[in-house]
Amino acid sequence: MSTTETIEDFYQNKFSFLPENLQNGVGHFNVFKLEDCLRDDSKQMSYNRRDFYKIALNRGHNIYHYADKSIEINGTALMFFNPLVPYTWELASGKKSDVTGFFCIFTEAFFTEKIRGNIGDLPMFMPGGKPAYVLDETQDAVVSSIFTKMFEEINADYIYKYDLLRNYVTEITHFALKTQPSEALFKHTDANSRITSVFTELLERQFPIETTSQRFTMRSAKDYASQLSVHVNHLNRAIKETTGKTTTHYITERLLSEAKALLKHTDWNISEIGYCLGFEEPTHFNNFFKKLTNHTPTAYRIV
Repeated sequence: MSTTETIEDFYQNKFSFLPENLQNGVGHFNVFKLEDCLRDDSKQMSYNRRDFYKIALNRGHNIYHYADKSIEINGTALMFFNPLVPYTWELASGKKSDVTGFFCIFTEAFFTEKIRGNIGDLPMFMPGGKPAYVLDETQDAVVSSIFTKMFEEINADYIYKYDLLRNYVTEITHFALKTQPSEALFKHTDANSRITSVFTELLERQFPIETTSQRFTMRSAKDYASQLSVHVNHLNRAIKETTGKTTTHYITERLLSEAKALLKHTDWNISEIGYCLGFEEPTHFNNFFKKLTNHTPTAYRIV
């Protein structure tokens, strides 16, 4: 790892390129002291989505940009981040050396391998959820002790240590759920551009279509608004004001682009392509494609 690469950059690359047959154990989980990872010369985290979940206990005066929200915290906070939502962090005052705490990162497979259910269904990890919980001194001590136990186990030789680590992550999430997220923290700084960014992330995450069993299902603005826990009118207005285009135009444009790619670069029949793109009947796909291109899918394929 270079002197300017952040821990998160390093693990983003590690998780992204780890072969599936090696994706278990330590490759799926790690824990750090925050002060060991933030240097005054380190690169600022970019505003984007990671391929892993993150739980952080942070102390200091910091600002987090999470989806369409900006969260300013001066004190101790427990933060939850998920792979669907882009985020970044910036120092509000002082030096990076003033920021202390812990964080752990892990992939979804770290949980689904042994635990029933989806960790992404927990409120703090949902795309439209509120990820920040301000802690008092007593609560800070409780969560810090759990992170300390994580450090002890990650370095131990105990054969079942990853079961314990899963339990510690679960313990932190339930500790947070017993409290209430700090509503007053959430400020919508440049909210339109941020919600547009999250919408684009969710849209692009469904592509490319790589097999005939894969299916594009989020076809309407309402689908995305539901995922983001915002009213559909709010989503439509944010995207229109940011890009000048409607939400429907964005979805249609991306759907057409994928249709053209599948027609040109696969040997799938028209019915298969239409089904993968979410059309129940081949005639619906034909009508959609012809309306936008003046060609039928079959005619476009042979041009």
